[in-house]
Amino acid sequence: MSRVQTGLETLINEFPEKIRGARIGVVCHPASVDAELRHALDLLSAAGAKIVAIFGPEHGARGEAQDMERVDDVSLDLRLKVPVYSLYGATFASLTPPREYLRGLDALVIDLQDVGARYYTFIWTMALCMQAAGKVGVRVLVCDRPNPLDGVTTEGNLIKPGFESFVGLHPVPNRHGLTAGEITRYLQSRRGVECELDVLPLRGWQREMYFEDTGLPWIYPSPNMPTVDTALAYPGMCLVEATELSEGRGTCKPFEVAGAPGVDAEALSAALNEQNLTGCRFRPLYFRPQFQKHAGKTCGGVQIHITDRRQFDSMMTGITFLQCVKRLAPEAFAWRAKPYEFVDETPAVDLLAGDDQLRLALDTDADLAELAERWLQERVEFETIRQEAFLY
Repeated sequence: MSRVQTGLETLINEFPEKIRGARIGVVCHPASVDAELRHALDLLSAAGAKIVAIFGPEHGARGEAQDMERVDDVSLDLRLKVPVYSLYGATFASLTPPREYLRGLDALVIDLQDVGARYYTFIWTMALCMQAAGKVGVRVLVCDRPNPLDGVTTEGNLIKPGFESFVGLHPVPNRHGLTAGEITRYLQSRRGVECELDVLPLRGWQREMYFEDTGLPWIYPSPNMPTVDTALAYPGMCLVEATELSEGRGTCKPFEVAGAPGVDAEALSAALNEQNLTGCRFRPLYFRPQFQKHAGKTCGGVQIHITDRRQFDSMMTGITFLQCVKRLAPEAFAWRAKPYEFVDETPAVDLLAGDDQLRLALDTDADLAELAERWLQERVEFETIRQEAFLY
């Protein structure tokens, strides 16, 4: 099987003159590698670029920090002897690179593997970097990477005005079906994010491909995204973050495993299987997270087994899971009340869901099929808009 060529490889192999001799900053993480597992920093240096700054998104440039864990503002890359600037500090302002970090650069190279869901913050780091670079006249080179969930399927609804946050700065669905490079084109054409933009395209990628179809190695882009199945479950099961239930962080199967102390695993599994959700089955499970929510405590819950990726609807799975737990174990269910992603006045579930309709539907035990139908209607216009951004 022939493999897909990433935008990083396109830049190095086809357009090295764009960086040769240039003073560049690089926004990267551990998954910023080529098919031979060589990191972007090494490849860009070997191609003649002068790397003068490294920028790390959430989890840090080396990817060791957990979700929502602050990373030091400035550190030093001991190998390249250049500063590493954190784009995930203690405040919302820390998410944007300051002018002084960008001045003097000839280009800002962004090479981040996304997972195809709007909560995954790397696309919003990219958006804020584009805005900042545009203000100081630094061109932006975005190295495109495959959407691991395919480029066809969308799920969920759109962010409504007033519900924007770092898990959704612009109105795209929960599962958006775009590559990172296509997201940048949408931000420029429809959202007024201005900068001198150059997207280095993929070669050989087709929209119906899942990540395994690309022939590329999966490098987990954040600590709790170990496999492509994790990414498939994520658009819907990330909603569990907005509750006091465990979304499986601290286990080997985050987002594929979820539950809480006091939940009857067998009853929950039976209730979920009775819903006849497409493309998956549920297995009763007891697990003990080693960190984060309910660390060291035995949780009753389920593991999601994805049986047909083309039929699996992560969003419907996630909201049905929440409804079933709320019905069966109301004493174990609670919405997260603590601040979430630098926001304290809006419930976390509303930030993730894009408005308050999901929370209200679950609190009133409403028919979720009606909610899903409204979401489908919301996506109709977006389906036309997103095609304007297509590169493939």
